[in-house]
Amino acid sequence: MFMTNFLAAGPSVAIVSIAETFFGPPGPNLPAHISTTAYLFTVASLCQGIGMLFWMPFIAKYGRRPVYIISFVLYTASAVWCGVAESYGVELAGRVILGLASGAGECLGPLTIADIFFLHERGSIMAIYTAALSMGVGGGIVISGLIVRTLLWHYIFYVGAALTGLTTILVILTFPETTFLRGQESDDEMVPVGVVVDEGEKLSNTATCFENKPDLKLGSADAYRRELPPGRSYLSSLSLFSGVYTSESLWRIFLRPISLILLPPVLWASFAMSVTVGFLVAITSNFASAFAATYNFAPWQSGLCFVSAIIGSFLAIAFGGHVSDWTADWFTKRNGGLREPEMRLPAVAVGGIFIPVALILYGVGINNHLHWMVPTLGLGCLNFAIVQVTSVSLVYTIDCYRPAAGEVAVSQLVFKAFGFLLSFYTNPWIDSYGYAKAFGSMAGIASAVILFAIPLYFFGKG
Repeated sequence: MFMTNFLAAGPSVAIVSIAETFFGPPGPNLPAHISTTAYLFTVASLCQGIGMLFWMPFIAKYGRRPVYIISFVLYTASAVWCGVAESYGVELAGRVILGLASGAGECLGPLTIADIFFLHERGSIMAIYTAALSMGVGGGIVISGLIVRTLLWHYIFYVGAALTGLTTILVILTFPETTFLRGQESDDEMVPVGVVVDEGEKLSNTATCFENKPDLKLGSADAYRRELPPGRSYLSSLSLFSGVYTSESLWRIFLRPISLILLPPVLWASFAMSVTVGFLVAITSNFASAFAATYNFAPWQSGLCFVSAIIGSFLAIAFGGHVSDWTADWFTKRNGGLREPEMRLPAVAVGGIFIPVALILYGVGINNHLHWMVPTLGLGCLNFAIVQVTSVSLVYTIDCYRPAAGEVAVSQLVFKAFGFLLSFYTNPWIDSYGYAKAFGSMAGIASAVILFAIPLYFFGKG
């Protein structure tokens, strides 16, 4: 997951150098050239979201492993493509393919977590997933900045290709298929006594089918035992395809995430992710030129400011995961032991406070030429809030619609692409109103979206 965003945002630290490569030496048209060059990064981010719609039907029908492998192989190849490109058009085409390929990782992560972790663990694990995505942005920018200090910007993609190639090898050798069809056994293989409904939220104390099993006692371990398929050897687990997991057509699976976006919880979670991640993309497409103009920073110095983003993402693992789980557990106890998905929502208040604070710190800091630590602190707070809000919203929607967890996650992640559209207008927005007003408006938009969690908490289950 860290590598998924490594090349999507990392090269943005060298935006000025890239603009000079494709459009010539600096001149009066440099701001326009930088805006055009920024499309290389915003288009890649947009394609990450759109690509999930393409990958989802194959993930649902043929499993996780083949998409992991195919997408990372394509990701590595497109990284090499972007490194050797000699014209803007060729570079843009490579970035489109790179975005489509890396987008598979974003939707595979929540599905893999839902496959292998229990309800009470998902908050913490989902926070690690979202932190890895956020750290990929910060880590990619920091490392890219250090690379361009002594080398051409092309080497960012060469290093990225090497790292994604290593990741691809690890996926091939160590990542088995996690999809498993449950509940397909026949009645003579399974005794449905005290069946726990998927997550364990509700207990159905039905005692049936004992006519054929008179020797079984209610509550015994044998009552839950079923005939499991034989284990697979390591070599057999390396096969690319392990079967077909649904008889539905690819077209029907493709359309389902689009319709699920109309569900209020999914719609809110999608908006929450759009405004948080979208505003971060807006910053990454602009920060290098902003820090250079305001603080006279070299690209590598601007890149090092994203160390705060890595720290903020790391700290958010606890507040996005453990706090989410603890909050849900506390409300569950008050509710007589019956858990409801909305019980996670109060935890989003932490990120709801940090998002507007982060955007104001960044915008006002740049606009008023405050100490460089002010916008840098804003970067850290923003990444903290992104991980916190995103992890809570993802687990919330998966808890709401567990049987359709894959499609729900994709609906949320795909709609995030609309947030990337904001980044296309970041530079004109700033040119017209200045950093303080532009990012102040962003803070207001983000706060309004997060506040919609309040009516969802009270009326969401209805």
